[in-house]
Amino acid sequence: MKPFETNQIHSNILKMIGNTPMVELTHLDTGCCRLFVKLELNNPTGSIKDRIALKMIEVAEANGELKPGDTIIEATAGNTGLGLALVAGQKGYPLIIVLPDKMSMEKEYNLRAMGAEVIRTRSDVNKGHPEHYQDLAARLAKEKGAFFVNQFANPANVQAHFETTGPEIWEQTEGTVDAFVCGVGSSGTLSGVGSYLKSKKPDVQMVLADPEGSILAPLHNTGHAPEPGRWLVEGIGEDFIPSICDMDLIDVAYPISDKDAMLTARELLLKEGIMAGSSTGTLLKAALNYCLQQTEPKNVVSLVCDTGNRYLSKLYNDNWMKEKGFL
Repeated sequence: MKPFETNQIHSNILKMIGNTPMVELTHLDTGCCRLFVKLELNNPTGSIKDRIALKMIEVAEANGELKPGDTIIEATAGNTGLGLALVAGQKGYPLIIVLPDKMSMEKEYNLRAMGAEVIRTRSDVNKGHPEHYQDLAARLAKEKGAFFVNQFANPANVQAHFETTGPEIWEQTEGTVDAFVCGVGSSGTLSGVGSYLKSKKPDVQMVLADPEGSILAPLHNTGHAPEPGRWLVEGIGEDFIPSICDMDLIDVAYPISDKDAMLTARELLLKEGIMAGSSTGTLLKAALNYCLQQTEPKNVVSLVCDTGNRYLSKLYNDNWMKEKGFL
């Protein structure tokens, strides 16, 4: 029997990745600007990372790096792991995820429920240390003869956003987007969306939202990378520059404190009804800063990177917020 493939019925869950809606935020002070967010929490596992998970696996299959029966290994803050768990589960690949210990328990529970093996490692060490999550994942992949996805150096990560997220934003705003605000974790969003939007409209401003402690905003603003610090926001900010990261695309960069990120995410829920994660709080705070500094109207687009449901024990927990000094 021929499967349905219409706007109403998809033939499988992977067909539901992407083509996420966009909504204008109308209950926050955006000055003379209009601020829109793309609801990436509408992807099947609740985050933007479903896009890159699917593309990286498809490309690896096409070029012969990934064959039936192979094991997949990846280092992730959680959301890429969930996207990979979705794709690996549908395609029949075993999956091992290496997860820094600062990431929420909700993410680990979700990963295990989707069939992934989860290995926790230290989040208090920088890249180059054997227990850093990326170094550990690379070593395990070599030892096990597994396919190491390596989103931080995988061109298919950028390709996913150049081919899907960027064009969707362009079409949804009918080419009127003036600025795009994003963070950098693996940097696929910045490099892919930024390259696409600037190819269509060279004066589009790319705005980096970066957690305080990350080296990226200081590097852009001063030309020098400081010693990396520590931050609680999950999924964005770096202690190194990913090889696929095109820093030249950045026009403006804002360092955002954990407190501002968490409180802004909570405000988004209270005022706009959108329950998002901590990285979205970082993006939104930077987007609001940018909007309020403009003297002429602009259409500014950002992202709701993932659902807030996987942070109930953290930023939506008053006790945790008080313990961290945020309330």
